[in-house]
Amino acid sequence: MVRLLGRNFSNVMDTNALALLKLFALGILVNAWITGALTKGDTFNLVPTPPPPKMALCNESHLLSQTEICGERFKQDMGHIAPKNLCNLTHFIRQYHEFTQCTEKGAQRIYCYWPNPLVEGYIIRIHKHFFSNCSNDRVVWLDPPEEKLLALILVPVFLTLAMVALVVWCSKRSDLLG
Repeated sequence: MVRLLGRNFSNVMDTNALALLKLFALGILVNAWITGALTKGDTFNLVPTPPPPKMALCNESHLLSQTEICGERFKQDMGHIAPKNLCNLTHFIRQYHEFTQCTEKGAQRIYCYWPNPLVEGYIIRIHKHFFSNCSNDRVVWLDPPEEKLLALILVPVFLTLAMVALVVWCSKRSDLLG
């Protein structure tokens, strides 16, 4: 029995146990929803290309020509970007993504692993050609949008409070649970 401010809270905790459990479940669902919404834009495939079939071998000369085709298309696309915007990723992210997808799909078609040392070498040359003057001496840190920041702060706080309340409630109910 918990006594606070001269009041007996044992019965209140018993009657609100279901509400607390629902709140905890809702907190878990909201956390999963927010986490999914925040990572929905992440489309990078970090899993390496599956190995080629046993009888197929990687044709490196064909891979290099396929990579050069993708690179030429990338160079043409980058020609439409103003020189002052070459260091701003938001102006060429679509072209870079298409170049990456092109090299990956090309490697898969000819049964080569991706990333591959040949493709990586070509990508490094592309970086040296287009982005060599983009180094920044200092890192500029920007705050996330206020809505995301608020969600990232409040969700863990409420989940922590719910867990504390659940632990307190369970410790008071140990005679029935244990």
